[in-house]
Amino acid sequence: MSVVELRDHAHEILLAMADEMESSQSEAEREAKSKGLAKPGIKATFAAVHGTLRQRVGFDLTQLSAEYRALRASVLRLWMAHIGEVDATVLEELMRFNEGIDQGLAEAMLTYSEHMASSRDTFLAVLGHDLRSPLGALSSCIHLLGHVVDGKPNERALRIARQSVASISEMITDLLEYTRTRLGRGIEVTPQAGNFSALCEEAFDQVCAAYPHRKLEADIAPGVVMNFDASRMRQVLSNLLSNAVQHGDPTFPVAVEVRVYGDAVQLIIKNRGTPIPADSMQVIFNPLVQVASKESEPHERPATSLGLGLFIAREIVKGHTGTITVTSSESEGTSFAVRLPLSNSAGS
Repeated sequence: MSVVELRDHAHEILLAMADEMESSQSEAEREAKSKGLAKPGIKATFAAVHGTLRQRVGFDLTQLSAEYRALRASVLRLWMAHIGEVDATVLEELMRFNEGIDQGLAEAMLTYSEHMASSRDTFLAVLGHDLRSPLGALSSCIHLLGHVVDGKPNERALRIARQSVASISEMITDLLEYTRTRLGRGIEVTPQAGNFSALCEEAFDQVCAAYPHRKLEADIAPGVVMNFDASRMRQVLSNLLSNAVQHGDPTFPVAVEVRVYGDAVQLIIKNRGTPIPADSMQVIFNPLVQVASKESEPHERPATSLGLGLFIAREIVKGHTGTITVTSSESEGTSFAVRLPLSNSAGS
């Protein structure tokens, strides 16, 4: 984040604190403030908004409290350099300022916690909904398979059952991967020498088969040999390609490009459509983040609707000591660029 983004509400919060310091305060009000029970004022509104935004961009509570600690220390250092003799008035102002910082932090942490709880509840709701659909289809297929016609199984029921099992398996795998990263273990990556171009072509063909009505284009440099974890990189390609198909304008093709630049290979997956909102660009790779698409109907959410697909893709790329970035605009479309070193010795 830039300095401007990090400072965002600091100006308004400090001005509101200054106004509060100049107002009268009874002992009862002072006691209530010390317990975090003060009535919210202007500064509480700015602090509350600040806490909400910090939760959205992936700050944790330690980082949020560190911001207020740094703000307190910076103001007090500048303040003490400009005051002369410390008297009762200065001490009272110092107490009022500290009360304001504590109250602002309390408001920020409250809204942060509320939005964190809301995100968790939304995640559980999406998980329950997305599991219910394939489980319902699987249950119906099992019922149909119990009625064998002319001694032959129902091929359509078998196909739907396999798809449902695969969908459930993908969601469970994503959850396990996310849990591993939260426990500090990271995603296991075991690079081995292989043909990266062949893997990209294989993943491209699989997505083409999964979306027969969508146009996809590939420009893959042949014979790119490097060290990589084939199963993990296939997961990255599948996630990025499916994401591009789901969120892209169906009147434009999804393009895949693989090129070698010096000592690195670059994979670009590009689609056209509604650009990613600016406030979502810095959080799109965070876990449990879902960016709405105007082109997709509510019932057409991608397989990674749990909001873990891009997060897992980033962790796998990081495990290969690579980088993944995104750009998005109305004129150029949305592009995900994965850059991997050709000489990769990353491990688990």
